[in-house]
This record gives sequence, C-alpha cells and structure tokens, in this order.
Amino acid sequence: MKKILSLLLFLCVFISYAQLSWQGGTSPDETDSATLLFDKTGTGLETYSGTIYAHTGVTIDDTSNWENVIGDWGNNTTQPTLTLVSGNIYKLDLTPTIKNYYNYTNSGTITAINIVLRSADASQQTTDLQIAVGSFQVTMINPTDNNGTIVVNSGSGTQILAQNTNGTANYEFKANGTTINTSTTSFYSFYYSNITENQNCELIITQGGTTITREFDILVNNTQNQAIPSGLQNGINYTSNTTATLVLEAPNKDFVYVAGSFNNWNPDATYAMKKDTTSDKFWLELTGLTANQIETYQYWVVDQSPITNSPSMVKTADPYSTLVLSPYDDPYISNNTYPNLPSYPTGQEREVTVLQTGQTPYAWQVTDFQKPKKEDLIIYEVLIRDFDTDRNFQDLIDKIDYFKNLNINAIQLMPVMEFEGNESWGYNTSFHMALDKFYGTEEKFKELVDTFHQNGIAVILDVALNHAFGRNPMVRMWMNDPDNDGWGEPSSENPYFNEEAKHSYSVGSDFDHSNIRTQEYVKRVIEHWINNFKIDGFRWDLTKGFTQQCTASDETCTNGYRSDRVAILKDYADHSWLQDETHYVIFEHLGGNQEEKEWADYRVNEDKGIMLWGKMTENFNQLTMGYNSNNDINGVGHNSRNFNAPRLVGYAESHDEERLMYKNLQFGNQSNSSHDVRDLNTALSRMSALGAVTLTIPGPKMIWHFGALGMENSIFTCNNGTVNEPGDADGIGDCKLDTKPQPQWTNNWLADVNRNKIYNDWALLNILKIQEDVFEGNYSINQTDNSLTPKIYIWDDTLPSTGLKNVVVLANFDVNNQNIVPNFPYTGTWYDLMDPTGNTTINVTNVNTPIPVDAGQFKMYGNKNSQTLSTIDNELDNKLTLYPNPTKDTFSINKEISSLKVYDISGKLIKTFNGNFKIGHSFNVSNISKGLYILKIDNGTNTTSKRLIIN
Repeated sequence: MKKILSLLLFLCVFISYAQLSWQGGTSPDETDSATLLFDKTGTGLETYSGTIYAHTGVTIDDTSNWENVIGDWGNNTTQPTLTLVSGNIYKLDLTPTIKNYYNYTNSGTITAINIVLRSADASQQTTDLQIAVGSFQVTMINPTDNNGTIVVNSGSGTQILAQNTNGTANYEFKANGTTINTSTTSFYSFYYSNITENQNCELIITQGGTTITREFDILVNNTQNQAIPSGLQNGINYTSNTTATLVLEAPNKDFVYVAGSFNNWNPDATYAMKKDTTSDKFWLELTGLTANQIETYQYWVVDQSPITNSPSMVKTADPYSTLVLSPYDDPYISNNTYPNLPSYPTGQEREVTVLQTGQTPYAWQVTDFQKPKKEDLIIYEVLIRDFDTDRNFQDLIDKIDYFKNLNINAIQLMPVMEFEGNESWGYNTSFHMALDKFYGTEEKFKELVDTFHQNGIAVILDVALNHAFGRNPMVRMWMNDPDNDGWGEPSSENPYFNEEAKHSYSVGSDFDHSNIRTQEYVKRVIEHWINNFKIDGFRWDLTKGFTQQCTASDETCTNGYRSDRVAILKDYADHSWLQDETHYVIFEHLGGNQEEKEWADYRVNEDKGIMLWGKMTENFNQLTMGYNSNNDINGVGHNSRNFNAPRLVGYAESHDEERLMYKNLQFGNQSNSSHDVRDLNTALSRMSALGAVTLTIPGPKMIWHFGALGMENSIFTCNNGTVNEPGDADGIGDCKLDTKPQPQWTNNWLADVNRNKIYNDWALLNILKIQEDVFEGNYSINQTDNSLTPKIYIWDDTLPSTGLKNVVVLANFDVNNQNIVPNFPYTGTWYDLMDPTGNTTINVTNVNTPIPVDAGQFKMYGNKNSQTLSTIDNELDNKLTLYPNPTKDTFSINKEISSLKVYDISGKLIKTFNGNFKIGHSFNVSNISKGLYILKIDNGTNTTSKRLIIN
C-alpha cells in the first residue's frame, strides 16, 4: 500500500510559533540586516542532528504569503542551511538586508517571513512557521486573525478588538464598504451592535506612512427551520434547467450559507440554508439559473460554539461534487487535456464546486455491454499518468489498438477521482465523485469507456475508500485545526472519520465504516460511477483498513480475521450488484485466507463472488531471474486458497511492486555466460514464459502496463530517469511516486523484435484463455522443490474429446537448456498451441519421454488444435515467403497467388486482396493496426497460411 503525502506547504497563512525569534528580541524592518533564531525543541526536528535546510519566502502587505521563495523544496543545493549556535538553537542570517536576502524589489512591504525547516532527506520537518517583520505590528484579538470570522445571532452585536506596537495609530473600521467607527489609539475596542445581515469588514490601521489592513467577516445566523422536500439527495439536485436544490448533511453545525457566483460570493439572508426539522440536513433551492451556464459555489459551515481547536467556520466545496475547481492544481492543467476549463473564481480560496443545469447527456454508442466472464478476465492495470506523454484519457483512446491486439478484455484504471496535486498515483483522493481534471473532461472519460466497450474491453476503476486527505470537505468540516490555517485532521466530532486510524496501514484520514453516514456516502459513490459512467467493476484499495476493531500500532489485529470488515465489505458488494448484477468486485486485501475465502465464496452460486488480488511478484521474479529458491508459484491460482470458484486475480506485477525486468537486469543469474539474465535481450526472451505460467491458470489474471513489452524501468525511477530507492543517501527520498519516462512509445518498442515477441506471445495466450473453454476448468502446478521447470496441467473432463480439453505447459526458467519429462495425461498427437496454424505437432507414444526446452523458453501443448483460429486453413507451404516481415506498411510474396485474406489472431477477417498477383506484388497494409496477423493465401490449387507482424 502507498504512503502518499500532500504537501500543501506553500499556499496557506500560518500563525507565529515560539520556535522562531529574532536575535536581539525586536522585530526588524525589511531594510535591516537580521538574524533569525530557531529552537528545534518540540518540533519535528527535535531528534535530528544533521544539517537543517530552510524552505522560505516572505509575506507582502499581510496578505500575499510565500512570495520570493528561495530554491525548490527538497533541493539541497539551492535551499539555505542553518548554522548551529548551541544546544537546540540554530540561526539563519538574513543579510545584507531582509529585502536583499529574498531579492524582493517590488513596491509592497515585507511584513513576515514564512519558513519550513527540514532534514536533509525531508523525512523530518517543522510545520509551516511565520514570524513578523517591521517595528509597526498589528495583532487582532477579535477576530483572532486576518480573514477571520465572527459569528453572531441576528440582532445582536460583537466587540472588535485589536492592538498595535510602536505607539498610537489611526484606526478606521468599515463594514460592507461603509465607515462605521474611527479612533486614535494603540488598543482598539469597538462594540458593533444590532447586526442583522452578513458584513464584509475591514480594520485599517495607519501609523506614519505605513498602513496595515485586516479583513474579516461577520456572519449572522439567519437560519429557518423547514422540512426538506422528499426525494432529495445530498449534493446537487437538478430540478429543472433553471433550478437546483443543494443538500448538505452537517451534524453539530448551527447554520450554513451558500456563497457562489450567483450571489457574487457575498451571501445575504436569502442564501442561508434551511434546516430540516427531523435530520441534520441543510437545504436551499437556487432559482433563476441559466441553462448550461457554469456556476460555482461553496458552503460556509458555521459552529457557534466549536470544541477546542476546531474552527467556528469552514468554507468548503460540496462533499458530493462531481466537478471541482482548485486554485492549487488547475493552473497546471493543459488546454489540450481540458479545453475551456472554467476559471477559478477570483478572491476565493480552496476548492469550489461547479454547478451546471441543462447539460446535454452523453450519447452512448454501447448501451448493453456484455462483460467478459470473471473466469476469463485478462485485466490490464493502467496508471494514466504514465501511459503516454499527454498523460490523459485521450492517450488511452488513441492507443485502443494496442489493447485490442494484446487481446486483453478489461482495463483497470488507477484512481481517476479528484486527488490532491496533479501527477499523482491517485490514492490521495479528496472528492470521490469527481473526475480529476488533469486526465480530461467528463465527456472524454465517457468516450474512453464507450470506446473500450466497443472493442469488447471492460473498464474497472480503482477506488480508494479506506481514507481521504486534507482537502476532503468531510475532513475539514469537523477538524482539529489548532494553528487556524484551514487544514487539519478529523476531530472527535467527525461523523465520517476516526481521529486515529483503526488499523495499522494508515494512509490519510481513516474512514469510519461503522458509521451509517460513511456507508451512505460510499454507496452514493458506487451508484455514481456505475449508473452515470457504465463502469464495469471496482478494485477496492486497502480493504484491510475497513475495520474498527484495531489500533494503528496493532498489526496482528489488523491482519487477523475482522468480522466487521467482512460484513461491511459484503454489504458494499451487495450494493454494487444491486446497481449491476454482473458488476466486478475486486478487493486488494493481501491478507488471511479465512476472510478472503469468505468473500470469494460469497453468493458464488449466483455467479457472483468477490475477486481477490493474488500477489506473486517475488515468486515469479525468482523464476525470471533464474533462481531456484522461494519461487513456488502455486499461489497464483484459486486452488491454493481453497476457493470454491476461480476468484483469485493472480499476477506477477502490479503498480505497487518493483518491475520484474528491472530486477532481472540488476540481479539475474549470470552463471551461464551464453545465457546471462542481466543481458537485456536475454532477459526479454524469458518474459514470454512468464506469461505462459501466469495467464494460462484458470481464473482472472492481471498484467501491469508495459509488462507485455518488457518494461525495465524501476518503480523507483525519478522524473529525470535516474533511480532512487528507499534508503539512498542523497537526501531526496525514493522516487516511487515520480512520473516515469515514456520509452515504450518514443523508442517504438512494438517494432523491437525482442519486445514484440513478448507482446505477440502474450496476445496469443490471452486469446486462447478467453476463447477456449478448457481454461475455465481444473489445473495443477507441478513444481517440486522450487524447481525452475514448472509444469502446468489444465483440463476439463466435461468437454468432448473432439475438442481442446487438455493443455500441458512446460517452462524452463533455468539458465541452461533442459529436457523436461512432460507427464502427458495420455498418448497420441499433441498440438503446439503457440503455432496458430495448428501444424506443429508431436506424436506422444510415451508420456514420460523428455522434451527439450531451451533456457528461458516454454512449450504449450493441447490434445487438439485450438478452435480459436478455425477460420484459417491449416495447409502450410514452407516454401512461401513474406518479405519484409515484420513490416510497417507493405509486404510482398515470392509466389504467384490469386487471393489473400488477413485475419487477426482471434479469427476476425480484417482485409481481403483478390486478383492474379505476380511474384513480388506489393500488398499495402498501412491502414491496419500494429499486431500479429494470420494470412490465408490461395494460389488457385493450394491454400497456405503465414504469420505477418505489422509494426
């Protein structure tokens, strides 16, 4: 499981901390030389003894924070270092002046220093710290900070309090643009009475030629109690082209305003949400909207008597948003990926929700997609960010032939829901019903689903519903925020999240799945993606976290049988099947067999049953590296778990494991110099055999993207192409989550004969598995004493003997050629299933006669030839030659022929050439997608078949 950190270090206002002080005790002006002192006692650096680095910038005019930042986060060559003074005290000299140090040349005034202090590898750091600059300082007492909020009941009042340094100053208090009070003092106190409407306030303080302005709001409780109309759900309810009703469930909150583009972000009493009399729901009908016009809004959620360290008001987007705008991420999204992205509203902060009435529904081309059987699934796991250079949905649409020709029948997308940042793995989800705009528009994502369905490929979404991160509205509405920066962790009042994780694999804030509100939220998420996007299945991330029975430090408890998570996850599966009875439910549990068997067998007699991830990376990697220890691969199939049906998604690679090819090249067996596994082409030549001993096992299987092309980049490859693993001593941490290079397309790997062979061999294995019934039958894996020559037997005795009912796979992962005793189940003619024409056979008279298998290779035999390619005539004339082969656009034949037909390896006719063609005639196939094809060639008296590769 992933540990993903959201570093929102540069965008928020933070209060001063005692850990920072000025040498000499007085606040310097921006034109002074100054020394900043740091006491690491009680900070995240207290136990750290190495060099301390500073990520630092300035605040201008008390409003614009983190300006003129020095260097880049984590870059030890550009960020300043502190000097040890003594004990826990360090210093940072700002010379020759503060302005010069930060290279600030604009007209504004530096009023504070912003700083985060960190260790060399950034694994230890302080919170965001701030210290004031300038002899003239203003401190707000009520409200307690700039941009704060005072909450009052209608008709009551409040005391405005502030004080300043450096003698008396002139104070001017304005509300909604009108001057209410003036005073000359060093301690300002004014009682503002009889407030009935919300007020935007300014306190303007002038001393000499310097002016400081503090802005804040006064919010008035104008809530009316009124029953919520029936049939409304949490979130946006579109009721007509000009109306929408908003619903927010907010227990323990006193009142809520809706602020948005429709009221100029200045809500009056008419935008106070009504409080339902029998629930914790607030609601408001918006009228007078324009059809198809983009509107944006936030909720201003108020608690008039908050618990300690919780804010009185939180401004937040709708938890049920289907599209949000972000001031942090949106500026970096290209117009090519998201054309006409709505502008973030000026003057607001944090995410806002998009509302749009009268949207035109997507015109689905496939309305009745028939999912592949669970037993036949070949799932291709994809991280859209790292699939191609544009890193968006369009990339996958453009490469549909790559998937189709590989003969996979499902793709599994790593999370595409709105996550924090842009180039992420997606598991730091904050809005589970919104698409992340970095990948494209909602319309484009529906086109992606539609395109894959048109090509017989199911679409599975990876969903991270164990946790959420700090931008999530349900975290922020009930949070501990002691430093009042608008970010925090769940408080004791939070109805959705635990204060402390109830399992030992904590990531982000931990959902409490025992709470009915959390359950309702998760079920809405399920409904949204199935019903609105025709999603065929979910892969549930980190299902070990769906318990309330453990603690964060008790791994034994977390890994033991937990009855509550068994029950709640069954309930979520039931809700998925209620929406779509053939929906795929897949858990990433990687845990004890008792729970997994209970899920796998759940409702299996109804052709359901929950599928479980079956990680076998280390075992298969031992084979591909050529080592005969810890390489038992029996766990790849459901029999090893005693499941009653094939519900184990066995795999050798996933997004979360080191790449097999990388380890082959780094650590592979070199004992045979003529078959050195650390040689690239040798290592590639062994990967076809990997497919033979994974994909053929009955039950669903999974491929990690570009495994079919022998991707050898490490999972720890950095943005710049270097490799940085955990524990490397360069101070920048590992690069596991970094965006990866794209050699597969820039270097045209499909045209590389060594990589293309893996692709074509796996494509043939895939189509055999999908179309031949025998691969839904029984199996056994014979691998005595960690043998490097596993033998796999697949059979279905219920099938007729006239067809394919027995398959034998012999693999040699040794670095030396081997003679393998096949133990065929019976004598007779056996067909080489890797020859699509069916013309390569052996006559077995003794089932134990050894069969030679070269190092790193495999053989696969069937009692009959596959019917998959039955449309192809099997008469093969070895004297006929195609050239060039592989080809890009044209090829010729060394014989005169009368007709030629091109089939893909599933038997589908692609193109026909008719006529009397002379020797050397050029056949144009430039309009045919890359891949492996079978040619049926007729010269009038004889029919032959040949394989053609188009690259």
